[in-house]
Amino acid sequence: MIHFYALTILAGIILATYLTERRLVARGAAKGVSIDIIVWAVPFGIIGGRIYHVITDPQLYFAPGRSALDAFKIWEGGLGIWGAVAFGALGAWIGCKRHNVSFLAFADAAAPGLVFAQALGRWGNWFNNEIYGDPTTLPWKLEIHEMAAGQAVLDAAGDPVVLGYFHPTFLYESLWSLLVGVLLLLLDRKKQIGSGGVFALYVAFYTAGRFVIEFMRSDPANLILGLRVNTWVSGLIFTLAVLAYIWRKNHPRSSANPVQDDTHHVHD
Repeated sequence: MIHFYALTILAGIILATYLTERRLVARGAAKGVSIDIIVWAVPFGIIGGRIYHVITDPQLYFAPGRSALDAFKIWEGGLGIWGAVAFGALGAWIGCKRHNVSFLAFADAAAPGLVFAQALGRWGNWFNNEIYGDPTTLPWKLEIHEMAAGQAVLDAAGDPVVLGYFHPTFLYESLWSLLVGVLLLLLDRKKQIGSGGVFALYVAFYTAGRFVIEFMRSDPANLILGLRVNTWVSGLIFTLAVLAYIWRKNHPRSSANPVQDDTHHVHD
């Protein structure tokens, strides 16, 4: 069986790698060094994304009748973006230290490719029949099937059992991510954004859209004080990203080399 969710994630990684390589070389890095760093970032990111998903939706794996082993079936869907970003950043930091590349320069170079990869990866949710909003009759409505063990349940005639038609919030997030990626490329080209600022803008822009989209979603999710967990997380991370951008905006634009210590702006 072809797992299209995994294929969309792989396609996103390839796209992000290509764009990051071009942007990091433009910042002074040697050709190919971005791939050496990404080799560290990707596995860390996948592990972190899965951990975040399992922690925020534990009932899917540890409730009665569920199998904890399913937590390892990443190809069936379920990667939390903030776990992926946090652990991926840790992996990238290790890779940057090993190859003497400024971590902030790498983060700024990777930001547009990362959000483009998210735009592409969201289409894995379409294949998995998930991430949707309220019922709708709009032409771009999403047909949702009854699912079991990652497969659509079939009726007596062999056709998928349709539960209804809903807003495709995965599509809205994909389009928003594309817009964010384009904005980052334009802003980075026209303005001398401070070291780390491009990455901070990526986080701020993306979470602003994600915050709104979370209010549109109606698929099952765990709640805190009546709001989805990801709504709270998006709001918190948006605030931190804005503060980070303000802090870094007057620092010199980051270059990949030389680097000794990213905490001193003269080396950013």
